[in-house]
Amino acid sequence: MYWSKIAATDEEFDAIAALNYETFVEEIPQHEHNPLRKLIDKFHDENVYVIVYKNTEMVGMVAFRDTRPFSIDRKIGNVEKYLDAEVCEHLCEIRLLAVKKNHRNGRVFTKLATAIYRYFYDVGYTACVISGTVREEKMYTQMGFRQFASAVGTEEARYLPMVLTRQDSAVFRERLREQNRVFFPGPVALENPLIPSTISHRSVKFQQELDDMKSGLCNLAKANYVIPLVGTGTLANDAMLGQLKSEFPHEAGLVLVNGEFGQRLHNQAKQWGLHIEKIDVGWGNPFDIAEIEAYLQKGGYRYILFVHGETSNSTLNPLASLGELAEKYEIKLCADCISSFGSIPFSMQGLHYATAVSGKALGTVAGLAFIFCKEHPISSDAPLYLNLPYYIEKQIPFTLPHYFVEAVSDVLKLYPERFEVLEKRMEAIKNSTLDVTATYPMIATWEHPKMAEILTACELNGFYLHGDSAYLRERNIAQISTIQPNFEKDFKKLNELLTYVMETL
Repeated sequence: MYWSKIAATDEEFDAIAALNYETFVEEIPQHEHNPLRKLIDKFHDENVYVIVYKNTEMVGMVAFRDTRPFSIDRKIGNVEKYLDAEVCEHLCEIRLLAVKKNHRNGRVFTKLATAIYRYFYDVGYTACVISGTVREEKMYTQMGFRQFASAVGTEEARYLPMVLTRQDSAVFRERLREQNRVFFPGPVALENPLIPSTISHRSVKFQQELDDMKSGLCNLAKANYVIPLVGTGTLANDAMLGQLKSEFPHEAGLVLVNGEFGQRLHNQAKQWGLHIEKIDVGWGNPFDIAEIEAYLQKGGYRYILFVHGETSNSTLNPLASLGELAEKYEIKLCADCISSFGSIPFSMQGLHYATAVSGKALGTVAGLAFIFCKEHPISSDAPLYLNLPYYIEKQIPFTLPHYFVEAVSDVLKLYPERFEVLEKRMEAIKNSTLDVTATYPMIATWEHPKMAEILTACELNGFYLHGDSAYLRERNIAQISTIQPNFEKDFKKLNELLTYVMETL
């Protein structure tokens, strides 16, 4: 397997020095011979080396450097004299592109090229300049480089000043994007493009299809009613909280927190002016039912808010136990089920309100938010778009795209079999070499002290784990979701890549 990473270890820097010597001393007579047969670049401490492996053997490399002056500046003067100003906003120089002789095949050059595209684009460079050997002019041109000044160097080692801009690399990067393998917990990659619909949301046909979708959602959730809105999970939670504000304007409630999204729910509740107390049990820790009951025994609480599937740390919180407490103390239980709905079978019968979305475990286009209700909400002081009784009264008060309704109806046909699919996918993750934690089959959490380096290697090779959020970065965590359509094939390749990546850390 050919794969790329950023060089980081002493062993990799030794291999770079050896390949540097082989290429730029023995093959291209640019430097003097030495008995160690190693050449350390004069800008070594400023270089970022992107290297290519064949399994565990380093076979190719290229160096990025953005400290001025560039080596090409010394040959032709500042490159700004030749290039447009917008191209020069954030320049880097590519140097030392080299591949071992017995690995000079299309796959290695393709891997190097794709690593160049991904790295320079992700770091935010506006362009890369290079002194490309005339021997490989065709290869550089195929990669998107273009010559911008006259050739330099000696007859034995002649080079072309060339540049690769973000614009000139756009076609290549779009091809790479289409090849990316993603493991995000949403949005879901669509296997088929959405087809715009001209069916009016005021038509009888639309009303029939909407009723069918709502019926399917309620059957899957074992809920009595559902209100769909165009929006995200955050909007769904705001709609739920706005309704609670109308029902309990002065009464107190509890918010249970053990992760990022529980904390976000608490913050949203505070913004609505709800009178709440927070029970925070710590990141990923289970709720203490006895502690919660002790709060309820004091009296005065009218509702509990919690996140059922806490995506941030793959924790499934105890709906059944909380439901028993709510029934015992005659209070309302409300849940953010955005990550759990569609990933496991459960009943919302005991929930006063619950929220979900289309673009998570259901596995379809993001864009619809759902508020499930045990009873029809009667009155609300919330703004019109978030006013749940208004949706009951008007049925379809605002534009609801037909293709959203159609997409959700289509994926509902995949249940209950999809539950088993997601469970098998999670078993594949747990049975791999990765040390993950997960308590429900939507997302697995993986912690490693060198996670930033691992994620960079994955991204250079077109594998995108969920790891960019600040709450994940600060904990050295990445996550792998099961909900993307090509999981089985993509995870097999990811597992192979990670086997080699972990050997080189």
